[in-house]
Amino acid sequence: MSRPQEPHRPFFPFGNPFRMISPKGSYLSPKLLALLNAFEETLAGRIKNLKPAGREDVLRLSWMRCAMETLCEIHTDIKTLITALELPVCDWDDKWIDVYFDNSVKLLDICIAFSSEISRLKQGHLFLQCVLHNLGDASSKQFVRARSSLDGWRQHMASKNPRLDSCFCVMDGLAQTLDLPKIKNSAKGKVLMRAMYGVKVVTLLVCSIFAAAFSGSAKKLTDLQVPETHLWAAAFADLQSFVNTEIRSMYTSGKVTVLTELEAVDTGVKKLYPVVQDGMDPVEAEVLQNSTSDLGKSADKLSQGLDLLAKEVDKFFQIVLNGRDALLCNLRVGGNASDQVRANKNIGSPRVR
Repeated sequence: MSRPQEPHRPFFPFGNPFRMISPKGSYLSPKLLALLNAFEETLAGRIKNLKPAGREDVLRLSWMRCAMETLCEIHTDIKTLITALELPVCDWDDKWIDVYFDNSVKLLDICIAFSSEISRLKQGHLFLQCVLHNLGDASSKQFVRARSSLDGWRQHMASKNPRLDSCFCVMDGLAQTLDLPKIKNSAKGKVLMRAMYGVKVVTLLVCSIFAAAFSGSAKKLTDLQVPETHLWAAAFADLQSFVNTEIRSMYTSGKVTVLTELEAVDTGVKKLYPVVQDGMDPVEAEVLQNSTSDLGKSADKLSQGLDLLAKEVDKFFQIVLNGRDALLCNLRVGGNASDQVRANKNIGSPRVR
């Protein structure tokens, strides 16, 4: 979706983007407009880079890892903006702080749910390893064990993760806080709240995509409408439409899972199961060897992809947690929020498991 060409205007091609969120006659200095413009242009670029190259790339684990990397970058961008605004916490309105803490704890809960589901999927790899190990010796006894492990994998994949259900409620709560707080007497506050709106919208979209991928349902996909006054609105609408349309199409076609690497493993299991179900004739030796090899390759890709994705989810968790720590520390001791962001950049905390 391309934006119609318009004559060049300073800072914003759509006129004053604050017309809908600030009283008539309110003033933002050129410096603040430049800061906001730079933030939104960067956000637009990150969203454009996140769009999958083709339909086959939607919900590959490699794309999901890139999506989580993008969230890490965007949340780091908002910290950089806070630093540039030089907005002391003592000047923050209580409602800004309340919204920030409320949203951040919701994001931490979502990260925990995603980490839990990734761990559950990784546990399924143990069954596949047992299958491959047992088929190394083509005896009837080993075939029985291989079938048992295949059944165990199927049952494990069919099980439900209760943390995902709670994640849906958290996401609903996050969506209800998208509206911008009313800002009256703080030009810097207007810039901050508008930038945070962009961060929240993109974060919610990515989280809804992850939830759809992990849950086996497209019901929780979001379809957010963003005002065109935002420089990143067209890129966001393009990404949302493309990814959501493809995911819904996948589920409509009857796919059990829309995760590309997991689907490949499921296909390999279905192909291998009949071969080991009733034993093996000599003529089927090559079929068994090929099926086992294919399953081993797809299982390795799934395991490696999950490991990399887990690291990015943990990294995002740390970024959100460090932001909370920075603000909490600042509220206790007073001072400048940007200083605390820098001071708490490398704060560590337990990894989510």
